Amino acid sequence: MAPDPGRVRLRFAARAVLGIGLAVVVCGLAGHTLTGVVTGGLAALLALFTVTDPTVRGQAVTTALLPAAGLPVLAAAALLHDQPVARDLTFLAVVGLGVYARRWGPRGHSLGVFAFMTYFVAQFLHTRPDQLPELYASVLLSVLAAAAVRFGAWCYERRLPPVAVPAPPAGTGLARVTTRQAVQATAGAGFALVVGQLVSGQRWYWAVGAAWWVFVNTTSRGETLVRGFRRVLGTFIGIGLALLVAVPAHGDGPVTAMVVAVCVFGIFYTAAVSYTWMMLWVTVLAAMLYGLLGVLTPGLLALRLVETGVGALGAALAVAFVLPVTTHSITDVWIQRALRCVHACTAEAAARLAGTADADPAPAVAELEQLLARVRLSVAPLVHPLNPALARKRRARRVLDLLDDCAREVRGLVTVAADPEASHDARLTAACRRVEAAVEALTAGRAIEVRTAPAEAGPALAHLHGLERALAELAAPLRAPSRSPLVGA
Repeated sequence: MAPDPGRVRLRFAARAVLGIGLAVVVCGLAGHTLTGVVTGGLAALLALFTVTDPTVRGQAVTTALLPAAGLPVLAAAALLHDQPVARDLTFLAVVGLGVYARRWGPRGHSLGVFAFMTYFVAQFLHTRPDQLPELYASVLLSVLAAAAVRFGAWCYERRLPPVAVPAPPAGTGLARVTTRQAVQATAGAGFALVVGQLVSGQRWYWAVGAAWWVFVNTTSRGETLVRGFRRVLGTFIGIGLALLVAVPAHGDGPVTAMVVAVCVFGIFYTAAVSYTWMMLWVTVLAAMLYGLLGVLTPGLLALRLVETGVGALGAALAVAFVLPVTTHSITDVWIQRALRCVHACTAEAAARLAGTADADPAPAVAELEQLLARVRLSVAPLVHPLNPALARKRRARRVLDLLDDCAREVRGLVTVAADPEASHDARLTAACRRVEAAVEALTAGRAIEVRTAPAEAGPALAHLHGLERALAELAAPLRAPSRSPLVGA
């Protein structure tokens, strides 16, 4: 039911089904075993899911680099399969390096996820060294098939403007968030690995996988805790659905293919709006694959829930006690970046109205949408239904509402500026200066004075006054004792 402007999520999901289906067919025609086909399908899924560079060219380069990150890891996992200590230490190294790679932006993130999941899949399929040639071929063929669909048959991104991807907060050494997260993820995965093996000597890697994915697309302690809760909830609901669908199917080929296609669509369609729903589909997909491999039982599904809980607990302990990154500090950074972007949007739109030919507010608006999405993710722990801090929850909701008001006024201003008949009003310059002053005051923690809007303000001036008013109202929830609504979170 979530909005899907331009049906982007629908196209994203439909293309994933096509690309992964093509990869599976290609691997099957190449004569690969069931293990090779499953490996290829998962490689195609990752190639289509994890690559998020803002440009098509960047996406193509990252996709081409995926095998370089995954194949050496696959070889290490296969060669160390019968050496538990070396296998486990290498797995933890892959976890730490995979998270640390996020410091290089979307490409580093994609390569880190692909490397981790390649090692994980090797544990899932109990990969042996003699299988490596076939699995290498499966990965390469599947990545090529996914790329053929993504960049050839169905490259809808070519018709869309590049979307700005906000970089994580900067810093050096342990002040850098990605470095702290790498240490946290390694510690959380280490806990999950040890306790997961105590729970099950065969399926322990589920706990490590759960700990890893809880850290994906999160930054602060609060974000990680909320994501862990949603992962366990989605897994629990997915297991209930798997008992109704996967267990009765018991590896039936046509039924499995149909349900897997539905699961793939569900994963891609819901990922951007609900981690709980995405985990539901991931759980059913895993159950169908285990049914195909002939090992699915209700007890196995119960074990998956327990291992998922172990992984989420490991992540929670790590973010709470190992170099914690507070929700307040991260939210403060994202809110200030969003406010500066509001000013950039306003300045570009005003320049466009003034007749500057090369002024284009569209990129700044796209960046603002991404930054606001990041603010919502960062604030999510505070507005979560289970959060008992009601006062902070109200402040956070007020901040989100006012930032949405700012975005709405900015979009309206940009729409007016796009009209070739719109003329420049001298009052626009003064209003833009007041918006700039308001942003500076907010980021410095000062109050803002707002002038009354003229009785006969044009559309552009009305949007600027609305923006100035929303910025002024933001001052209250962002002021002392701290500029963030998440003080102490």
